[in-house]
Amino acid sequence: MGLNSDHRGSRSSRPGDRGATLAELLVVLVIVSILAVVTVPMAETSVQRRKEVALRETLRDVRSAIDRFHADWEAEVIAEGDPATSEDGWPVQLSVLVEGVEDTEGKRRRYLRQLPRNPFAPDAAEPQDAWRILGYADPPDALVWNGTDVYDLRPRSEKTALDGTEIADW
Repeated sequence: MGLNSDHRGSRSSRPGDRGATLAELLVVLVIVSILAVVTVPMAETSVQRRKEVALRETLRDVRSAIDRFHADWEAEVIAEGDPATSEDGWPVQLSVLVEGVEDTEGKRRRYLRQLPRNPFAPDAAEPQDAWRILGYADPPDALVWNGTDVYDLRPRSEKTALDGTEIADW
């Protein structure tokens, strides 16, 4: 074979050469499929983890606000007889923490900037509908709120957390 020999059947990088072979395309397709199978569950887990972290932070913030409200009532910082306060010193509605109450100096005391959002609730849900509220006299597993005060709140969700616990029980 000399310099001018015919190169048919051999691979070269001339512009007239055809693209990848079917076998090469199949190998690439298999690799992309494997990557997709591995990354999609990881992405879903990552989204779930971010929502769980956000929910835990929200629950901590709201429960702290409820406790601060009650502590202010016990310390007689909240004006006596305020209709936003129950007989036991808890807010009568979740919205009271946002709207605030009048203190003994005539100033408005607010405990939250806005009603919390439940990351596991549908986007169209109203913030107050995304939560299961518990009153001071309610048992911890109550499904119906007593309607007199807000002692705690739980997320409304049918999901199970990554650690295996029911999110509705947090």
